[in-house]
Amino acid sequence: MKPKVLIARAVFPETIARLSLHFEVESNPDDTIWTKAQLIQKLQGKAGAFTTGSERIDAEVLAACPQLKIVANMAVGYNNFDVDAMTAAGVLGTNAPDVLTETTADFGFALLMATARRVTESEHYLRAGLWTKWSYDMFAGAEVHGRTLGILGMGRIGQGIARRGAHGFGMNVIYHNRSQLSPALEAACKARYVSKEELLGSADHLVLVVPYSAASHHTVGAAELARMKPTATLVNIARGGIVDDAALAVALRDKRIAAAGLDVFEGEPKVHPDLLTVPNVVLTPHIASATIPTRRAMANLAADNLIGFLTEGKALTPLNPQVLPG
Repeated sequence: MKPKVLIARAVFPETIARLSLHFEVESNPDDTIWTKAQLIQKLQGKAGAFTTGSERIDAEVLAACPQLKIVANMAVGYNNFDVDAMTAAGVLGTNAPDVLTETTADFGFALLMATARRVTESEHYLRAGLWTKWSYDMFAGAEVHGRTLGILGMGRIGQGIARRGAHGFGMNVIYHNRSQLSPALEAACKARYVSKEELLGSADHLVLVVPYSAASHHTVGAAELARMKPTATLVNIARGGIVDDAALAVALRDKRIAAAGLDVFEGEPKVHPDLLTVPNVVLTPHIASATIPTRRAMANLAADNLIGFLTEGKALTPLNPQVLPG
């Protein structure tokens, strides 16, 4: 008898077909976001689950689903997993790193450009029929080329953004990270390590690419925003909760910083209402990895982890490898 697997959200039909070769699959073609009680009910008898960031896997879920052996996230982030609880329950968690690095870095830079050059503001102005003549200062934004790019969090995606800024736009790249990169990686990115205080005070364009955890909650709040230049822009493609969205809305309204570009939000898909009332912000619905080839690669990696673990006891990207056999 094939093991049973739950696919918690809608996904590519070929992914479902591929998993169905190995497992008895229950999918979610309506793309319903289940409550915790519904998720627990759906997971009954399942050995594996294919999830996205919207499914919280915690001690309560694990205790109610004793047959569960693996949960594969179709995302690089996994703040929807209580990894310690999963390890205690002997349940493997996996994510989907690497395959979205370059696409996400592309989008991060696109969001930086749109924010600096006031693309959203000017489009709204045009669509509203307000454009009647040219003027010398109409939607004059910030320069990007040759300016200082600050990156908070210098993992794979942060390095991708650094390379784009340094090599494509001749930017002076500075960064802060939990640990300094090797000299070889710094040279490849043309990036210089600085303190967080120097990063905040020196960056013309600050991009956040740090993973979310309790320790990184509100890494950028009112105090950090006050350290930034009034002409600076802030881009968040990391996770909601890294930025205090309420404090950011105040800083934008009061022009303490020039503009922001946000792909992630606290409590998403809800957005802090004050962010919807300020014009100097570009808002996108968590789409940094949203190209068809990249989303296919993410789905394939999640499927690879399910197939590898449930058929051979192996996984490509384990988050808690101590639960693997042997």
